[in-house]
Amino acid sequence: MTRIISIIVGLGFSLVVLLAFVTGAYTVISEGQFKPASAEEEFHLAAHSPEGGFSFDGPLGTWDKQQLQRGYQVYKEVCAACHSLKFVAFRDLAALGYEEGQVKAEAASWTVPGVDPNTGEATTRPGLTTDKFPSPYPNEIAARAANNNAIPPDLSLITKARHDGSNYVYSLLTGFQAQPAELVKKFPDAKTGAGLHYNPYFANLNLAMAPPLSADGQVTYAEGNPEPTISQMAEDVSAFLTWTAEPSMVKRKQTGWAVLGFLLFATVLAYLSKKQIWSSLKTRED
Repeated sequence: MTRIISIIVGLGFSLVVLLAFVTGAYTVISEGQFKPASAEEEFHLAAHSPEGGFSFDGPLGTWDKQQLQRGYQVYKEVCAACHSLKFVAFRDLAALGYEEGQVKAEAASWTVPGVDPNTGEATTRPGLTTDKFPSPYPNEIAARAANNNAIPPDLSLITKARHDGSNYVYSLLTGFQAQPAELVKKFPDAKTGAGLHYNPYFANLNLAMAPPLSADGQVTYAEGNPEPTISQMAEDVSAFLTWTAEPSMVKRKQTGWAVLGFLLFATVLAYLSKKQIWSSLKTRED
């Protein structure tokens, strides 16, 4: 009797598994065949690297401090008008190669919220090295009012918050273009609306941010630096935002190589020790 019950339970379990498999397979096949592709699925593009890639790519990558300084300049002169860096302090700029006096001067060039010591009222003051980068807006309502009801994201961790972050930021900044006529013809509802801008690297193809970079003297690099084209500025600020998101990335890679070297040495040492310990026993057996 017990045997019969076990067989029945086993058959029942097998039928349930088979039914689940058939149902799942039917769902996948039917959706793939009958569900039409959306505008996002058909026209969205994957992020790509700048020509030559970034200096920090790969296991042996390093920071290009001159590039990071150019990226900071682009952020300060262009991006800071809408986007904050609330997790980055001015003193962190020392890691980009700035001297102590330069960091203090750079912090003082920014205006940050403060408190009047005499009245206790809110006021503003020049930044200190211990201050974080200030938000360009006093609150979310002001941010929405100035950006077509969209809140510009904080950029401190943007390259960690987006897939393939460094390449995503670069592609987004260089990807603004006219909406393809084919898209509008095939998906009339996906037409870019008023106050929006078409960009195939953005998730839903349209975003409230206007093209932020232009090559008409918007940013002037110091002598000896590359020409500030849109592509160059996008690459520089993408590198800078990669650094703000993970300033210890290069050190982490270097530490990883040191750890691998130690493990390799320890493995060889353990093998030689094993040979030495067991050699006498093997000799006696022989």
